[in-house]
Amino acid sequence: MFKSFKEKLSNFFKSSDKPEEKKTKRKKEKKKSAEEEKEEKKKQKEEIKEKEKKPEKKQENKKELIEKPKTKPSSKTSAQHPATQSALQIQEQKKQKKVQEKIEETKQEINYLVDKVEEKVEEKIPEESKGIFGKIKTHFTSVTIDQKTFNEFFEKLEMLLLENNVALSVVDKIREDMEKKLINMEIKKSDIEEEIKSALKESVSNILIEPFDFIEKIKKSDSPFVILFFGINGSGKTTIIAKIANLLKENNIQSIFAAADTFRAASIEQIIKHGEKLGIKVIHQIYGSDPAAVGFDAIQYAKSHGIKVVLIDTAGRMHTRDNLLKEMEKIVRVTQPNLKIFVAESITGNDATEQAKAFNESFQIDATILTKADVDEKGGTAISIGHVTKKPIIFLGTGQEYKDLEKFDAKEILVRLGLN
Repeated sequence: MFKSFKEKLSNFFKSSDKPEEKKTKRKKEKKKSAEEEKEEKKKQKEEIKEKEKKPEKKQENKKELIEKPKTKPSSKTSAQHPATQSALQIQEQKKQKKVQEKIEETKQEINYLVDKVEEKVEEKIPEESKGIFGKIKTHFTSVTIDQKTFNEFFEKLEMLLLENNVALSVVDKIREDMEKKLINMEIKKSDIEEEIKSALKESVSNILIEPFDFIEKIKKSDSPFVILFFGINGSGKTTIIAKIANLLKENNIQSIFAAADTFRAASIEQIIKHGEKLGIKVIHQIYGSDPAAVGFDAIQYAKSHGIKVVLIDTAGRMHTRDNLLKEMEKIVRVTQPNLKIFVAESITGNDATEQAKAFNESFQIDATILTKADVDEKGGTAISIGHVTKKPIIFLGTGQEYKDLEKFDAKEILVRLGLN
């Protein structure tokens, strides 16, 4: 459970670039650049030497041409030509040398500017090559987190939370908590990441209420202890009731089933089958009977037979149907349950949160059990339902067997979410 969320959160808290690797790489590049420059200078010197030799060859060729002219040049021209040619060659060589020196100076200047730009880039590495906390650190000129820096950071965290089924209202609550903790708080630059993780952990911890001791609560109460289960269709209520009955049996607590789901086809047969497997009595009537009456009959039977716990199954109902919610209010009024437990699939995310909110507003949820927790890779549902109901999650359904019922542990959830 929550594997995906933990991995994402872990990646979120890691910088994707290592400054040490960048510095090493830059040093290697600089070293390579210096060697290349040295080699280039060596080549240029060799070229200059070659050019110095070539003019002498040209001069010899020109002398041959002068010796065999078609028309006799004037004595003045033939006398001045070699000297003029030599002066031009020297002048050309000086010119080339100056150009080469200028090129070298320009190269050095460019290399210097590139180094400066690289230093600036390292100070402000773009988002695509830097983790969120690396980005935050570059914004700091002091050790105080300002509102702008917090907003930039939380915008990314908000997207991560929403993607993992954390309700918007819960995200707003987490933001509010973290703002109070972090804004204008003096922090050492080396502790920025740890302080932000700590603020997030504290906020989530306050939302996730530690569950009460279910077995101890029952043992200390008067008999019969009535537990009413409700939720939408297909959330796994009946299977959860059988798992709870098995847990009670393991703790030497006798229970009875009330088949108050008189609407869904085969619902009575389903709970009777569970009763047969577990050796538990099932109180039921015909389909279409008043579910409140079925619950009442089961309580009376428990009283007369000294049975400690009554587990009442109810028909799945949509939280948007007022008439079905009013029917549930009647069941609550007649049976007066000690615990009203909301059952939801953890993988339904925000839908489960909305259901919990509606049921809680109608008849006050006492606790929640989340089913299919073993296939939930996101984890935001537990946080969201805890926030909207202000009541604990007591168990997680983690499989199809009766034994697959795990006690909810808020601290364990923090570990699974990567906030330990």
